[in-house]
Amino acid sequence: MVWCAARSLYLPAIEVRAVCTRAPVAAGIGCASVVGTSLWRSSSASFRSKPFACLGIATVPSIKEAVQTEKAPAALGPYSQAIKTNNLVFVSGVLGLVPQTGKFISDSVEDQTEQVLKNMGEILKASGASYSSVVKTTIMLADLKDFNKVNEIYAKYFPSPAPARSTYQVAALPLDARIEIECIAAL
Repeated sequence: MVWCAARSLYLPAIEVRAVCTRAPVAAGIGCASVVGTSLWRSSSASFRSKPFACLGIATVPSIKEAVQTEKAPAALGPYSQAIKTNNLVFVSGVLGLVPQTGKFISDSVEDQTEQVLKNMGEILKASGASYSSVVKTTIMLADLKDFNKVNEIYAKYFPSPAPARSTYQVAALPLDARIEIECIAAL
């Protein structure tokens, strides 16, 4: 069995049978490592496992980068508006605050939802993502009876296919908000 790792790394093909014996073997070069072993041996040839090789390639080390924009409200505590890492953006919970005043746009869930999604859009833009790259959202509502009102507004922002989503009613939200939304987007 011959297995070629990755053309971009110019690694030679590996003869797995030559690497794998009864004892586990591990070899590493830079960020790539190859591991081989004989897994399970049985006296019956039909159940004898084949040796295997696994190649893990880390081409980019994990880097955590904070995203910050003045076009969205600042974080209310010791956390970032968003974090970029491994081609993903994790946007912290966003409230319906007007960035310039730090106050809610209004007390209505409709207005707060609209403002939350505008704020989220600015954070996504600052990170290099957009609504269309969002893969998961989590909505926290002060009152689950607002679910349908929120859905009408939410649907205007996320193109098909809509991201995966969870929605919860919570006991309370920061600053007595009516809604908070967080998301994960791909870069």
